[in-house]
Amino acid sequence: MPETMFAALVRRPSLWIVAVVQVFRLAPNGWWRRVPFLPLPDKRYMRFRMETQYGDAMHRPEGNDVVTYLSWCRAYRREVRSRRKDELSRSRARA
Repeated sequence: MPETMFAALVRRPSLWIVAVVQVFRLAPNGWWRRVPFLPLPDKRYMRFRMETQYGDAMHRPEGNDVVTYLSWCRAYRREVRSRRKDELSRSRARA
């Protein structure tokens, strides 16, 4: 049986902050004005993602896939920051 999303994340505290950031990034604008007043991703978006990932719109995300996604998010964000830092250093050196 595949590991649940919650179980996979509990065992990886290094991804907790990334997970919280992604929850808010995936939440629709104004989520706090609509019941259930939680930053949940749009249902249509999640159905689309599950269909493209698993071939079934009603499939639940598997823990190892969520960990892989969050690890990618963290690595991508670090890469973007690194590139910006390099570009800033180069532009200062030219000035």
